[in-house]
Amino acid sequence: MAGRNIFPAARSERPLPNRAKLLVSIVNRGDEERLARIMNDFSVALAFACPGMGTAHGSVLNYLGIGTSEKSVMFSLVPESDENAVLSGIENKMALYLVGRGISFTVQLSAVSEIIAGGICSAATAKFVYGRNIVKDKDRKYDLIVAIVAEGYVDEAMEAARAAGAAGGTVIRSRSLGNAKAEQFIGISINEETEILLILSRREGKMAIMDALSQSSGLKTEAGGILFALPVDNTVGVGAIGAAFEEKHSEDGTAEK
Repeated sequence: MAGRNIFPAARSERPLPNRAKLLVSIVNRGDEERLARIMNDFSVALAFACPGMGTAHGSVLNYLGIGTSEKSVMFSLVPESDENAVLSGIENKMALYLVGRGISFTVQLSAVSEIIAGGICSAATAKFVYGRNIVKDKDRKYDLIVAIVAEGYVDEAMEAARAAGAAGGTVIRSRSLGNAKAEQFIGISINEETEILLILSRREGKMAIMDALSQSSGLKTEAGGILFALPVDNTVGVGAIGAAFEEKHSEDGTAEK
């Protein structure tokens, strides 16, 4: 597992209050209830699921578990003190170390409902976390790239991302809501029917993928894409992303030494 185990803190280390983190899981359709039970076996989680469609193909299709098949994207809130235990439980009980089973990763939150966070963290295994267990920016290996494009253009966007090194992605149907005011300042109309493309990328490959998406599907194209990326903390089930990145850069002679 990418995360680190929680050890007793040194006396000089200042404990920090426990907090809620976002856990994102992309699994096969029908595995949502099982995943929710696993999370609650190891901690307490507030989970929501939405349907998605995978886009990976070729050598990474089965490794990522994000092939051209029906998926479920789950957004869950979990206490930070239980993060590693929850991820380890998901990896083992959902067998994410096997091909085709899915991925899970955590993202820090800048704010969350006090009632929700308090309720979740009150049932956690620990009231505090320590500095050594909080992922620092320099230690992050992955980013989540989000591309919101007009309906019908997501395949074109994914092909451009794949050509730039992306292993695969997941698509969620969406709809633009109440954006007239923002459109006035941006100077571009946003299509009402949209699709959200989620790509988990190795950090060193992020900008190449985002540049490719911007050129093929950015705001100034017919796809009208809106792009942004989020830092990812800990991950399970993503071994093929690193392998795909290394294979891509070995082919063009830019592999890391």
